[in-house]
Amino acid sequence: MSRAPRSQAARRMRGGDDSQTPILHVDMDAFFVEVELLERPHLRGLPVAVGGAERGVVTSASYEARAFGVNSAMPVGQAKRLCPNLIMIPVRHGIYSTVSRRVMEILGEFTPLLEQISVDEAFLDVSGDRKHSPVQIAQEIRRRVREQEGVPASVGIAATKHVAKIASAHAKPDGFLLVPKGQTQAFLDDLPLEAIWGVGEATRTRLRQRGINSIADVRELSRDDFSRMLGKSGVNLWELANGIDPRQVVTTRVEKSIGKEETYFELLTDRSEVEARMLDQSHACAGRLRDRGFVAWRVSIKVRDASFTTITRSHTLPTPTNLASEIYRVAASLLEMPKDGVRLIGVRVENLEEGESSQATLEDDGRVEQAERALDTIRKRFGTGVVGPGTLLSPKGDERV
Repeated sequence: MSRAPRSQAARRMRGGDDSQTPILHVDMDAFFVEVELLERPHLRGLPVAVGGAERGVVTSASYEARAFGVNSAMPVGQAKRLCPNLIMIPVRHGIYSTVSRRVMEILGEFTPLLEQISVDEAFLDVSGDRKHSPVQIAQEIRRRVREQEGVPASVGIAATKHVAKIASAHAKPDGFLLVPKGQTQAFLDDLPLEAIWGVGEATRTRLRQRGINSIADVRELSRDDFSRMLGKSGVNLWELANGIDPRQVVTTRVEKSIGKEETYFELLTDRSEVEARMLDQSHACAGRLRDRGFVAWRVSIKVRDASFTTITRSHTLPTPTNLASEIYRVAASLLEMPKDGVRLIGVRVENLEEGESSQATLEDDGRVEQAERALDTIRKRFGTGVVGPGTLLSPKGDERV
C-alpha cells in the first residue's frame, strides 16, 4: 500500500484535459486486506490488518484500522495498542500473488506497455490507444478489476510516471485523479517536500536547514544550486520538483500465461451461450499471443457454478498454437456444464514460448491465421465490439479432445 504523503489541496480535480497524460499508475487499495475480505465479508467495515504474530509487523491495514493510526511496517504490538479491537489475519502470500497475477492480466489487456513494480501496483503507457482516452481507460480498469476480482483499485493519470504515482496516492481510496499536463506544476506545488521520490528524513532536514520547506521552494533555486548542494541526487530532486521525469514505462515482465474470465450476475444455463463466451475469450487470448509473438502449449478453463465451487481443467497440445480456433476447440472440449448453471467462465493459455503457430501451415494453408490477424487489426482500430467471431474462425463440426 502507498504511504506517500498526501495533501488535501492536491486531491481536487484540475480539469478534464487528458490529451497529454498517457501514463497511468494503478495501485490496489489495502490489497492484502481486501483479498482476505473476499473470504471474510463479515469483517468489512471493521479495523482489520494483515501481518505476522505479536512480534511481527503489519503488512496491510484496512482504512478503518488506519483511522486509529495503524500503518504498514508498524509492529503488531504497537498497532494493537493504538487499536485494541484490531483484527489480525495471518499473511498468505500465495493467494495475494494469484490475485495479483490476474489483476496484471486485466491491465495487460489495455496495453502491452505495462510495468509491474510490486505485487499491487503497476505503470501503464496508453499512448497507443487511439480510440479511448486515458480517463476512459482508467475508469474501465477500475470497473473490470472490481467486477472480476472483487478488489478496489485507484488510478493516477498524468504526463509522467512520478506525477501519476503521486496522483494515485491522492485518489485513494477507490478513486482516480487526473493531473492535466498544464496543471502539473500547480499540482506539485501543493505537496510537501517528502512527496518527491527519494526525499527521506535526512534530505528533508538538510533542505529545511536551508529554508527549503516545500516543492515550490525547490523551484526558487536552480538545477546547479541543487547539484552543488546534493550532487546527482540533487539534480534528480530538482527535475522531479519541476515536473521533469523522462523515465519510460519499461516492460520487464515475462508472461507465463494469458487468460480472460468473466463473472455473471445471472447464471448461464445454456451450453451454447457459455461456448459463445468461451469463443470470444479464445479470440482475446489468441490476439494477445500474436501481439506478443508467443505461442501456447497448454489450454485451461475455469468454471464456477451456482454454489461458488470452482473447477479448472486443462489440456496440453501436441504442437503450440496462437490460433483462437484451436484454443476454443480444446476449451470447449474441456467444458462440463454444471447442472445449476455457470457463474464464471474463463479461458487461459499457458506454457508460453516465442514463436509462430505451426497450425498455420497445416490448417487451410494458413488462411485461418490470416483471418484471425485481420480480425486483430479490425478490433485494434475500431474496438473489440465492432465485430464478433463467426463460423470462419470457429472449429469445424463438434470435434472434441
